[in-house]
Amino acid sequence: MRLVLPLTKTARTRRGAAWLVSLLCLAALLQPATARADNPIVQTIYTADPAPLVHDGRVYLYTGHDEDGSTWFTMNEWRVWSSADMVNWTDHGAQLDIASFAWASKDAWAGHVVPRNGKFYWYVPVVNRATGRMAIGVAVSESPTGPFRDALGGPLVENGEIDPAVFVDDDGQAYLYWGNPNLWVVKLNSDMTSYQGSPARIPLTTQGFGARSGNPDRPTLYEEAPWVFKRNGQYYMVFAAECCSEFIAYSTAPSPTGPWTYRGTIMPRQGGSFTNHAGVVDFKGGSYFFYHNGALPGGGGFTRSVAVESFTYNSDGTFPTINMTGGGAPQVGTLDPYVRQEAETIAWASGVETEPSGEGGMNVGWIENGDWIKTKGVAFGAGARSFNARVASAAAGGSIEVRLDSPTGTLVGTCTVPGTGGWQNWTTVTCPVNGASGTRDLYFRYTGGSGYLLNVNWWRFSA
Repeated sequence: MRLVLPLTKTARTRRGAAWLVSLLCLAALLQPATARADNPIVQTIYTADPAPLVHDGRVYLYTGHDEDGSTWFTMNEWRVWSSADMVNWTDHGAQLDIASFAWASKDAWAGHVVPRNGKFYWYVPVVNRATGRMAIGVAVSESPTGPFRDALGGPLVENGEIDPAVFVDDDGQAYLYWGNPNLWVVKLNSDMTSYQGSPARIPLTTQGFGARSGNPDRPTLYEEAPWVFKRNGQYYMVFAAECCSEFIAYSTAPSPTGPWTYRGTIMPRQGGSFTNHAGVVDFKGGSYFFYHNGALPGGGGFTRSVAVESFTYNSDGTFPTINMTGGGAPQVGTLDPYVRQEAETIAWASGVETEPSGEGGMNVGWIENGDWIKTKGVAFGAGARSFNARVASAAAGGSIEVRLDSPTGTLVGTCTVPGTGGWQNWTTVTCPVNGASGTRDLYFRYTGGSGYLLNVNWWRFSA
């Protein structure tokens, strides 16, 4: 990772020596076991507050973005990612930001997306400029990857509290939950942008949310970040517990409004961030637990990173204890190299970042000599014969080394990228490939002179 993207590559600056040393140390540690290192699932920026959504055969992941070098929750936009296999994640960029809400002034904090009526609704907390208080806004899109737009022109609800989450029950009734230090619920109407009656405060009893000691103002473990879902007729509320540092706990209930019974810890305190924020989904026959930590270089409580673990519920429906790992979730299926793949579909990256592409979507950029990208579980089958990539360079270009199994693994092809006269002046390059067969981890290693070398928009192999 490097600093937040400016408008031009020439405006780019470097971190200090300590940052570079930590990044090099991470690379040295990871390289011998690169194939097993898939957490955190995004390495190009800091991400936080994961909200996963399963839709049409993919997992869509909505996150906040901690700005580099933050010493507070400095967050200006929300980002979208997606995956068909739980390990290769496509960056769809920032599809919502503070400027999307004309009435908001700051703090793009933890949000949640739900589908309804062929649309996608993104509920987010922001500071209302008129009152200076946190309010819950809602944005809408016709696509899970945006763009999203303000649905109301003002807050949906405002009481100074944060962390909205929406659950739609089997009967179609939607519920909005949010709150810190309290826990609130209100029934949403079917339009998803208005509600019935008045918000109700859920009683925070020790029976419902566990007992906290030493803080008479917060007698229960509930802190923030509710996540509600239904499984086998039982309602679950997962939440961040007892700051600071937080762990993840949960309660269950016979209805979406309670009464809640505290069930215990899911994820203990760990991971280098004093907050945590969970999301839980089932996908292609497995169960997945998303969270954030401070695992990337420079990471911590204000520079967090989203990660994921697979898990299996206990036979009685309770959660097992889930610990943070560097391995992440196993891959579900394989990746097809013979269809166009976005260059920003990444299992692990070193050195690169992403940016909006002039051809639509995103592209990989800020590439320097020695940077690389891993794509996991690529099914070459009987073998690939050639490699195509959509590239651009305002400099002298460079080379894309196509390697297997590690950044220094078997070299099966090299594509030369010329200067194209601009970072968004795109051309397609092709080179022969020999030895890419079976299912392998694929690495693109970039080489060339000094400075930024090239951008990549997409790639595809030919059999």
